[in-house]
Parts: sequence; structure tokens; C-alpha cells
Amino acid sequence: MDKEKTREVIARRVALELKDGDVVNLGIGLPTLVPNYLQPGVRVVIHSENGLMGMGAAEAGEENPEWTDAGGGFVAPMPGASTFDSATSFGLARGGHVDVSVLGALQVDARGDLANWIIPGKKTPGMGGAMDLLVGARRVILAMEHTAKGAPKILERCTLPLTATGQVNLIVTEMAVIEVTPEGLLLRELHPDCTLEQARAATAARLIISNDLQPMKQ
Repeated sequence: MDKEKTREVIARRVALELKDGDVVNLGIGLPTLVPNYLQPGVRVVIHSENGLMGMGAAEAGEENPEWTDAGGGFVAPMPGASTFDSATSFGLARGGHVDVSVLGALQVDARGDLANWIIPGKKTPGMGGAMDLLVGARRVILAMEHTAKGAPKILERCTLPLTATGQVNLIVTEMAVIEVTPEGLLLRELHPDCTLEQARAATAARLIISNDLQPMKQ
């Protein structure tokens, strides 16, 4: 599966988790693709920690430098959109007013711990609002590739500096849909092009196989 198809598979599956009316925060990169695959009749309110609520994608050729998301991507206001200061935006996140946060990951583990902001020795712009969005959102979904250069990103315990502990609810990769449970990582869905043996080999943590294991929904 090439890079573009991998990203589409992940974003399309994450979109199925969103419900009409959800307030959703999208991390930079892959998560920003999710709204492209929302089901008919499902409309979500996109929140950005730099102080925007109710934004959509900017039309090509109509980008406005005054309207960008937290990652610097161009966005456009939807009808009813609002802008406010960053302190208010973080108040919304910390106050539990974000229904779903969709983030990427460097590593995630069997306890639902997430590392997604720094690899020691490499330059980074900082953690940003990820820690607030992880703790404040009612549900956290990771949209991530299963491996990085062949190395597993789903581990028994993260080895990189953590962003937050025990906050991840669902992991969606190009291979599988995995739920974080008190007992460990529950494999709920498997992509039709991936075998159970391949998923296990690409995961450096024990997978609990659901009794109702299904092909990945798209």
C-alpha cells in the first residue's frame, strides 16, 4: 500500500467514528484529512487550539493567510464560525467541551500512554496543545501508520517522552482498529489486505483478539 493510499485508509476509517454534531479537534498532518471522508449527513464542528471554532477547508486559490489552523494549514470559516483568544480555546479543551480529539503518534502503548511530540536529540517546535487535548477531550483517537521504517509504533510501554498517560481510547492504522481497554489492546478490525500474523509481527505489544473480529470498515 503506497503512502497516499495508507493515509486515505486511516482517515476514512477514523471518519466513521465521528457523529453528527461532534466538536472535533484535529492534530496536524494525517488527522486533517478526516473531514474529507465524513458520512453523508454527518456534520462536525472543527475546533483549533489557536482560537477557531467551526472551520472548513479553504478552496484552492482562495487561501487567506489570516485563516490558518494550529499547524499553519489554510482553513475557511463555515457559517456560524467564531474566533477567540488562545486562552479561551484552551479553556474549551480543558473544560471537556471537545468531544473527540484526533491525533498522530510517534508511539502508543498498551496502557493508552502516548508519545507524539519529541524524539530526543532532534529539534522540535514543542508539545503545543497536545497534552491539553488528550486530557480534556472526551474521546481520543489516534490516526497513525502502524510502523515507522518497519519499526513498531505500538508498544507494551512507550520509550519516548510522554505527552500524556492513559488517555488514548482508539488506535486506527492502515492495518487495524485497536481499542485500548483495561485488559490491554483489543484488536477489533483487521484490514482485508493484512493477515493476523502480519498485524502481530508489526505490533510490539500483546494483542487481544476480539471474539467478533471483523474486516476494517471503510
